[in-house]
Amino acid sequence: LGKNTNSSIVNKSIAENGGISNYRGTTRITKNALNSKATIKCDTILLDKFSKSDTFPKNIVENKTSILEHEATVSRMNEEKLFYLQSKGIGEETAKEMFILGFVEDFKKELPMEYAVELNRLLKENM
Repeated sequence: LGKNTNSSIVNKSIAENGGISNYRGTTRITKNALNSKATIKCDTILLDKFSKSDTFPKNIVENKTSILEHEATVSRMNEEKLFYLQSKGIGEETAKEMFILGFVEDFKKELPMEYAVELNRLLKENM
């Protein structure tokens, strides 16, 4: 809404067992928010071949001096990397856990401590 402002939206999703991850978000830069920049980054990791991910952004820029960027990446857990880790004596569940924790690591560093602790708890419960 304000002039010369920046915003960053980060969406991280993990899907397994045929799960579906959808990002539906509206980002709007108003006509008075001159020289503003908004960045949206959607990252998903799919843990099996049955899960899927889609993004349906609604991006609105109402002035010509502002920039809005949106990017989305979808990755599958790489079977070759999983096999490599297992060949080194790491169990399948531990290897999966390593993939997931690596996927959220950068994001987790940016969180306040109480949120990072809660994220760790949720990940451990669901792995």
